[in-house]
Amino acid sequence: MQHEDAEPIVRIRELKKDRVNFVLENVDLALANSIRRVVMADIPTVAIDMVEIHSNTTVLPDEFIAHRLGMVPLVSANCDEGIRYTRDCTCLSGCKYCAIELRLDVACSDNRTMEVTSNHLEVVEFTTDSGSADNVQEGDEIAKRGEAFGDPVGKNDPSVPPVLICKMRKGQELRLRCVAKKGIAKEHAKWSPCSAVAFEYDPYNKLRHTTHWYEADERAEWPLSENAKEEEPPRDDEPFDFNAKPRKFYIDVETDGSLGPQEVMLKGLAELQTKLANLILALKPSAEMDIVPGAVDTGINGQTTAWAPVSGGTWDTGVSRAGSGSPSRTGWGVPSTWEGTSPAQSGSATNWGTTSPGQAPNAGSWGTSPAHNAWAGNTSPNVGNGSSSTGWGSSSQQGWSSPNQQANGWNL
Repeated sequence: MQHEDAEPIVRIRELKKDRVNFVLENVDLALANSIRRVVMADIPTVAIDMVEIHSNTTVLPDEFIAHRLGMVPLVSANCDEGIRYTRDCTCLSGCKYCAIELRLDVACSDNRTMEVTSNHLEVVEFTTDSGSADNVQEGDEIAKRGEAFGDPVGKNDPSVPPVLICKMRKGQELRLRCVAKKGIAKEHAKWSPCSAVAFEYDPYNKLRHTTHWYEADERAEWPLSENAKEEEPPRDDEPFDFNAKPRKFYIDVETDGSLGPQEVMLKGLAELQTKLANLILALKPSAEMDIVPGAVDTGINGQTTAWAPVSGGTWDTGVSRAGSGSPSRTGWGVPSTWEGTSPAQSGSATNWGTTSPGQAPNAGSWGTSPAHNAWAGNTSPNVGNGSSSTGWGSSSQQGWSSPNQQANGWNL
């Protein structure tokens, strides 16, 4: 069986609380790399985005502490439905539907060094500014949050060490207010749910995608990884295959605890599928949209009509594509429908242009002007002045023509 015809295979080798190790087979390198990139940068989480320092008498400056607080991972399970993006909310300066408020109030009163960690952060009810509560649109985001949503990862869990924020001595204090918001790692790395993503293929370097620098022995100076046990070592006399492509990828995803490894992978695949669907939709030619049944045509002055055949296979619409009434069977300037014939067709004619707008029904060509007697009873302005022309301008061909027809266009 060819690799191109084989179904993709996912084999999980190890699954823990904060990491997953699996093998992905029978896919292209671009797809495997896209999965790696999307789980790192396109999955939304919650992280501290704004810090208000009320009191800081520690040895660290405000900016240093604010940066450390922003990198503290927060529990973000079901973040897609549990909180809004700030740009999608109708509030003016934050509300309980698009933000989470955390407080930290610590003071040292002992003669020992006190460590301020992420366990000191407490999630409180969001404080809404006066006047901005009226613009808030109610929603069900709060009901979809978990019990520990927004709490620092590992809080009240003895098996998980907390994140150290700063240290203080006796008489020092730190009081501040934090506002956590929803975002993705493309905006800032603090919103990334992954702390590391290992990605490897071709552990024996058969494809020679990597050039190893060595002094004496390449095999000794570049030891093989554990993934080499999954593949057969190359033979010394094996010829190089220029058309070979990697088909087996070893991926190890480690999260920071804000999301579980299963949720990271499922949301990553869903996000990648959405991106590909949007790309396919954007690349569709406009011609495919024009032939969709019930398509709408927009004319001049915002007049919109639907072009659709009526009974008998004829086209019927009250407004033409020019935004005004189409010519009727009897003449120009009278708004009417096409009714299955040409603008001026009448009688037994079955094609376009058999009669002029004012020509008699039995005439066989466009030979007279719309107003036959307007030019002293002649068919063109030049007739009657010694010219033998029977049409417009100097053209001797019977019918409608430009006053000065050129080989490459119309010269008016």
